Amino acid sequence: MTYVLHRTLNSDLPTVVGGDGNYLIDSDGRRYLDACGGAAVSCLGHSNTAVREAIKQQLDKIAFAHTSFFTNEPAEELAEFLIKRAPQGTGNGRVMFMGSGSEAMEAALKLARQYHLERGEPSRTKIIARKPSYHGNTLGALATGGHAGRRAPFQPIIIDVDHIEATYDYRMRRDDESEEAFGLRMANQLEDRIQVLGPQNVMAFVAEPVVGASLGTQPAPEGYFRRIREICDAHSVLYIADEVMCGMGRTGSLFAMEQEGSYADITTMAKGLGAGYQPIAAVMASETVVAAIQSGSGQLWNGHTYMSHAIATAGALAVQKVIENENLLANIRLRGAQLEDALNHKFGQFPNVGNIRGRGLFWSVELVSDKATKAPFPAKQQLAQKIKHAALDLGLMCYPSQGCADGINGDHVLLAPSYTSSQAEIEQIVTTIAQAIETGLEQVVS
Repeated sequence: MTYVLHRTLNSDLPTVVGGDGNYLIDSDGRRYLDACGGAAVSCLGHSNTAVREAIKQQLDKIAFAHTSFFTNEPAEELAEFLIKRAPQGTGNGRVMFMGSGSEAMEAALKLARQYHLERGEPSRTKIIARKPSYHGNTLGALATGGHAGRRAPFQPIIIDVDHIEATYDYRMRRDDESEEAFGLRMANQLEDRIQVLGPQNVMAFVAEPVVGASLGTQPAPEGYFRRIREICDAHSVLYIADEVMCGMGRTGSLFAMEQEGSYADITTMAKGLGAGYQPIAAVMASETVVAAIQSGSGQLWNGHTYMSHAIATAGALAVQKVIENENLLANIRLRGAQLEDALNHKFGQFPNVGNIRGRGLFWSVELVSDKATKAPFPAKQQLAQKIKHAALDLGLMCYPSQGCADGINGDHVLLAPSYTSSQAEIEQIVTTIAQAIETGLEQVVS
C-alpha cells in the first residue's frame, strides 16, 4: 500500500536506496546503469562527493532566508558564474533561481511581458513557439509547448499560443534541399507568423536550441538561429531559449546556444544546472532586458517563495565547478562522438530505425514501422513503454517517448548519459539498448 500519488497509480515501482557513480541501486540490490539521467538531469551520476559536501556545508550555515529580505553567497556566486560564461550578446545580464524548469518558463514569460510593459508597449501579448516542443507542465508552460498529446486534456483551460513547425529534419526537409536552405525556410515561418499577428502584438518567440523529449534530441540546421535572431531584432520580439534539457553542458558546450552563433534575450536552465542533487532552475535575462526594467519600475514583478534557495544554489554551484574543473565538456564531446558512432554502427541498417540524431551526450533513435515511408508505429501499441520496461529488466535506464511524428504517434528512445561516462559504459549502453529495442519490437511486429 502506498500513499504517494505516483505518476501511474497501479504501478509497482522499485524503491531506490542508493547511488554508485552512474548506477542507481534498489532495495533488492539490483543495479541500473542510468543512460538518461532520469530526464537528462543526473549529469554527474549519483554519488559525487564534492557536490554532496557543498550541500552539507551550506546546510550548516543557512538553509533559507526569504529573498525580499536577504541575498546569499552561493546565489550571488552562481549567478556571476553563469553570466560570465554566457553566449556573447548576453552582456551584463542577471539570473534568478527557481525550483523547476516549468517554474522557470513561467517566470521567463512573465519577464518578457514585463519588459514590453516597461518600454510602453502593452499590446505585445502574443507568444510564438514551435511544435512539437515541450516547455513544462504548468499551464503557461504547457500552452507554450507544442506537444499535442500532453496539451489535449488541458486545452480548454490554457492560454492561446501560436505555433510554427520545429526543424524536424527527418520528416520535413526536402530531398533536394540543403541544410542551410532548410534552416532558412523553417526560420522564415517566424517572420510570416509575426506579420499575420502584427509585429506590434508579438511578445516573444520560444524555442529549444536542441529539441528535447518531444522530438528526440533534434538539433537545428546550420544558420537557423542566426536568422531567428535577425527576425526577432527586426521586430523587437524577445527570443526565449529553453535550455532546461539541452543546456548546461549536455550538447558539448555550457550553453547550447553557443554552438548556434547566436544568443537569447532570456534563457531558461534546469536539469544539468543542479544535476538532481537539489531541485533548481534558473532564468537568465540579457543586459537589454535588465536595463529596460532597471530604467523603468526597477522591480521584478514575479516572485516565488523559494527563489535563490541557499542550499539549492550551493549545490548547483558545486556541480558547475565540477564540470569546469574536471574538463567534463571535453569528455561530453569525446563520449558523444563515441555514442554517435556506436548508434550508427548498431542501427544504421536496422529495418525499424528511421533516424538517429543528437549532439554531445544527447542522442535519440526514432523507430518506424516502415523505413521507406517513415510510417510510425500506432501509439496504441505503446512501443516506447515496452522498450523502457525491457531496458529496466536488463538493468538500464533510458527515456523512450511517443508523439514525435505528429504529437500522438511516433516512438523514439532518448539517451542522455552522465558527463562522467566512460568508454566502457557507452559501449554497454548501446549494446543493452539494442537488446531492449529488439525485445520491444518483437512484441509489436507480427
